[in-house]
Amino acid sequence: MNPAKSLLKSVLILLLSLLFRICVSLDTITPDKPIKDGETLVSNQKTFALGFFSPGNSNYRYVGIWYYQITEQTVVWVANRDNPLNDSSGILSINSQGNLVLHTQNQTLPIWSTNIASISSTNYSISMAQLLDVGNLVLVQQHNQRVLWQSFDYPTNIFLPFMKVGLDRQTGLSRYLTSWESKDDPKTGKYSYKIDTIGYPQLFLYKGQTPLWRAGSWSGQVLTGVPEMKSKLYNSDVNVSFVNNEDGITIMYGITEPDVYSKIMFVLGESGTFGRYTWGDGKWVRFWFDPQESCDIYLNCGPNSYCDPYKGDEFDCTCLPGFEPKSPLDWSIRDGSSGCVRKQRVSTCKSGEGFVKLASVKVPDTSIAHVDMSLSLKQCEQECLRNCSCTAYTSADESEEGIGCLTWHGDLVDIRTFTNEGQDLYIRVDSIVLGKRQSTDSYESSAYSLPNLEDFTSRRGLDGTRRDSNFPVFDLKNIIAATNNFSVANLLGKGGFGSVYKGLLQNGMEIAVKRLSKNSRKGIEQFKNEVVLIAKLQHRNLVRILGCCVQGEEKMLIYEYLPNDSLDSYIFDGTKRSWLDWGKRIEIICGIARGILYLHQDSRLRIIHRDLKASNVLLDTTLNPKISDFGMARIFRGDQIEANTNCVVGTFGYMSPEYAMQGLFSIKSDVFSFGVLLLEIITGERNTNYCHNGPSSNLIEHIWDHWKEGKAMEVVDPSLGETYPADEVSRCIHIGLLCVQEHATDRPTMSTVVFMLSNDTPLPSPKQPAFIFKSTCNTKDQTTIEGANSINEITITKIDGR
Repeated sequence: MNPAKSLLKSVLILLLSLLFRICVSLDTITPDKPIKDGETLVSNQKTFALGFFSPGNSNYRYVGIWYYQITEQTVVWVANRDNPLNDSSGILSINSQGNLVLHTQNQTLPIWSTNIASISSTNYSISMAQLLDVGNLVLVQQHNQRVLWQSFDYPTNIFLPFMKVGLDRQTGLSRYLTSWESKDDPKTGKYSYKIDTIGYPQLFLYKGQTPLWRAGSWSGQVLTGVPEMKSKLYNSDVNVSFVNNEDGITIMYGITEPDVYSKIMFVLGESGTFGRYTWGDGKWVRFWFDPQESCDIYLNCGPNSYCDPYKGDEFDCTCLPGFEPKSPLDWSIRDGSSGCVRKQRVSTCKSGEGFVKLASVKVPDTSIAHVDMSLSLKQCEQECLRNCSCTAYTSADESEEGIGCLTWHGDLVDIRTFTNEGQDLYIRVDSIVLGKRQSTDSYESSAYSLPNLEDFTSRRGLDGTRRDSNFPVFDLKNIIAATNNFSVANLLGKGGFGSVYKGLLQNGMEIAVKRLSKNSRKGIEQFKNEVVLIAKLQHRNLVRILGCCVQGEEKMLIYEYLPNDSLDSYIFDGTKRSWLDWGKRIEIICGIARGILYLHQDSRLRIIHRDLKASNVLLDTTLNPKISDFGMARIFRGDQIEANTNCVVGTFGYMSPEYAMQGLFSIKSDVFSFGVLLLEIITGERNTNYCHNGPSSNLIEHIWDHWKEGKAMEVVDPSLGETYPADEVSRCIHIGLLCVQEHATDRPTMSTVVFMLSNDTPLPSPKQPAFIFKSTCNTKDQTTIEGANSINEITITKIDGR
């Protein structure tokens, strides 16, 4: 060979070798290229990094994987979580057996190892470890890329996209999450999240060996204990798959948009919660978590009962149809742990028995359930009826109009109700109960008509209240005592409906009493409307109604007491607005948005509020916002898009143009009101009496003019100073302008608004907003319509065309 060509060949080989080593060093560990403490491995697309770290305030050193481009270090996997290093002498390398091992400079014995069997070769260079862009660290054979070991098989507390949780039937490997001991200690903690394969497979959150929360079985669409998975917001970027076959039982989720897969994760927290988080605007935002209320706790109500968290002040636990409390004494003191038993002298075996439907529930623990995927729901009913030991049935898979048969043969355990999701469960009852039982859907069908107020004065319950099956009714004498006979000292405020008083019940609970004016005919309709609408609604961003009082001419609604007054008392007050920094304002904005989304989409009935404004948003002790005053709200059926009214109600400045001028209202009417409220929170100015020396006639027009000129940040409340994140505030102004666009079809839905608030995806350009309210600048308060106004705001009760 020509010496020149030989030299050139050698140089090329050397350069290729160096290039290979440089490339390998970015995301790969090879036998001759370990990494030491202080060095970092980065995946090909710079999504994840691997290296040594110390969590929180700890001085110990661990090998872990974290998001590379996210500013807040978020560790998604830890190798030596139970065997930390005391110093920075750690080395991660491939040993002579081909295993990935962690050791120190002075000690070759591994502190942690992949611990797979020998690769049966004297040439240890056949294996290498690579960090993939999905966050998976894999140990592979170099010559055929066969995976020998992967970190995804041994997760810690983070459930990443494309990771599997469950059982591999071929190898016996069980993949499950375990919590950290604390934020400073990644040691294996108390909590685990795994699939229970006994009976019909289901997911559990355990504390030690004890079930804490049951996510439930797979219904073909969702886990039965996580109805949020059906929401469009949940499904907008996540695609969940559940597999149960001869190879294994696993659950995995993928991401529909590749550019966001590195910004979504599920976390098993050290305090025992499991939730979904999304990265947006420089922070992790928790989208959903469980358990979050007593009805989520496993066996909270014992066997043969169900837990209903939407009963207001009543006991959450209710016996299933045909059952009674096992211990009436325990039940009377609100201890449902002993559960319920079949009523005595009752036969459910070939004596005219049948089934009653329990709607929208998490179906019982399926560890004792039987499944037959070949049966339809009707065949399932017949099969269960033939077997006297069968206590309940439902569809095994709801993805195709209900296929498969799931039956229970024994106690029914861990059932809870949901507002408008969940499955229908059919309970075996005797002929007497079957004849008397009415469908649980009767509430929904009757909710469209207003109730007779006298119906609420039926039966006496605990603590001096009277109640029907749904709603507590307080005695007038107790309310008089609680409010000190409606003393002026207890007066919280006045409105067109009457007055609101603070009260203190004998048990120490603080309440707010809305007392209807005796001369208010319109108020009676709003009173009844509010009872119907929010008696069954439960959400952390809605004011909780505790009951009502109807006696003679007195008609009152009893609410939880919120000590921090309404939002308008803060944002429109020259002193108090400075108490709300941007962090608190964005929390309030997001809380209001979630509350409206619940009304529009996630509650049992689609509800249009129609009077959303700053004075109808109350603040609790931590300034968490709660939407109030549902007297003007309306119910929409599931297929209803909009409605028309000849009686337009609401508040000038917050009313959408199609509603104010044509009487047309829809969910987009509330979106408009939310947009106005969002812009008021940002600016600290009231849209209804905004005065400006320039050409703008109202706040929205003023903001729009600045937006077009690229000067939108000039409208921000000066009391915020210069410490707020400009990008986030600008994005919120953008979202507000999208919400107040003139045409309803152009405005986003509230699910889209919530998504836009928690993500940094591109936003469409807003079109010109509606300028339906023209204010006149003067030094006095604006004229109000008597008997229909809220304090300092104009509320209109009717508009007639000329």
